[in-house]
Amino acid sequence: MKKTIKDVDLANKKVIMRVDFNVPIQDGIITDDTRIKAAIPSIKYILEQQGASLILISHLGRPKGKVKPEFSLQPVAKRLSELLMKEVKMLNDCIGKEVEEACNSMKSGHVILLENLRFHQEEDSKDSNKRMPFAEKLAGLADVYVNDAFGTAHREHASTATIARFKDVAVSGFLLEKEIKYFEKLLNAPDKPLVAILGGAKVSSKIGVITNLLNIADTIIIGGGMSYTFFKALGKKIGNSLFTEDDLPIAEKILKEALAKGVELVLPIDNVITDGSVGDMFADSSLVERVSTKIVEGDIPDDWEGVDIGPKTIQKINSILENAKTVVWNGPMGVFEFDKFAKGTIEIAKKIAEINAVSVIGGGDSVAAVNKFNLADKMSHVSTGGGASLEYLEGKTLPGVAVLNDK
Repeated sequence: MKKTIKDVDLANKKVIMRVDFNVPIQDGIITDDTRIKAAIPSIKYILEQQGASLILISHLGRPKGKVKPEFSLQPVAKRLSELLMKEVKMLNDCIGKEVEEACNSMKSGHVILLENLRFHQEEDSKDSNKRMPFAEKLAGLADVYVNDAFGTAHREHASTATIARFKDVAVSGFLLEKEIKYFEKLLNAPDKPLVAILGGAKVSSKIGVITNLLNIADTIIIGGGMSYTFFKALGKKIGNSLFTEDDLPIAEKILKEALAKGVELVLPIDNVITDGSVGDMFADSSLVERVSTKIVEGDIPDDWEGVDIGPKTIQKINSILENAKTVVWNGPMGVFEFDKFAKGTIEIAKKIAEINAVSVIGGGDSVAAVNKFNLADKMSHVSTGGGASLEYLEGKTLPGVAVLNDK
């Protein structure tokens, strides 16, 4: 395990903390402040330590090394000030003389938010030699480095990984600690049976996850868009359902591996299908109520498209979940963005919420689904990082975690 802010002495220390304030902003207004709120416990703890002060660093969007006002963290500083009920001083850059002077003159309890790290192309450069001087300048602003940004922990960037080379004390915040705790337990010592539910669009985007979970899961349930590729691999007709030709050999390989390893691989028994085009519906949502739907078992007819799992599948998944002790869920069961095709995702989410099991929800769409249905607080852990949680489930080492001090 990695050391956390509770394992080190922060008294009279200046702390620089990497947070994930990559929040949606429209016309200068933050539309979802979940990520800001998630950092509050670590921020408050640091500021409660005698004589401690805090410098916060984050990226926002993809400005690609250029200063673009629409990617400024100014609205974040305003919102964070409101949440903390104290001033958060916003600086116009994240390195340079003015930044150094402002950080050097910080007093106990002060909070500074530096401007978007990605206004400097060195932040996310793939060349470590280019990242090093930028990371060293960031590190020089404080005594202690803290990473509390799980959402970027899978990136080897200046502020997430390189910076730790210049700091003797590099530890995790509470948010990152919780992510590590749940994923390490899930991957290395899960309570059994472990049931993995995987959905989403493409098999290729989840191949690493499925391959790794075949070594630890008792049952893997496949739903959502990628289930149609597995149907195709089994010789079934899938109509106009989502399908990528390149994913076919991957699905065939996974089916064989599951059989060889004795892992139960569950595919939908029945599907909700529509005679409309999902692509067209996303372009014009009014089409959703005008298309026809029906439930089929087996082959999907020509000109029809699969959009959700059917009632028999929901019943089967629920019966499997009844006995689960650990559940990991990554990817919705259908086109949950439209209420008409959200039943499968809703019912599975409700079941996970009510069973007596450790439940880990990872991946952007799964998280969006449990938030949409107001079930997040019923889950053991809802991950804050889509890409990072995927790479963790693949068994990869996350650069932003690896560089932190071990306990």
